Amino acid sequence: MQRLKMGGIGSPKLVMLDASLQITNLMNLDNNRNVCNIELRPKGIIIGFRSGLDPYALIIPYHKLVVYKGSPEDYSIYMDNYFVKIQARDKDQDVHQFMKKLLKAKIESGNGSVEDV
Repeated sequence: MQRLKMGGIGSPKLVMLDASLQITNLMNLDNNRNVCNIELRPKGIIIGFRSGLDPYALIIPYHKLVVYKGSPEDYSIYMDNYFVKIQARDKDQDVHQFMKKLLKAKIESGNGSVEDV
């Protein structure tokens, strides 16, 4: 029910521009385009990506999630010493709408405020 109320919990395909060293080392194992997706969960988010045929996930609880809006075309998602920088061009309105939904979910969980953004 909650997923339907939110209008879906999964992001569109997101292009990864940069990532922390641990994630970059995994992504360098193949020559495919580095893409990921984000899934909203009740207590945090899951960033999923693939390297070769192996799926990987970075699980981030809302209380450790930090989102930065760098330039108008990217978002950076941080947790401790891990980060993923994703592309969000102006024509990718779905990405901007999803990031608004993510920030709203963080605030509603009680682990954030508008000042965190």
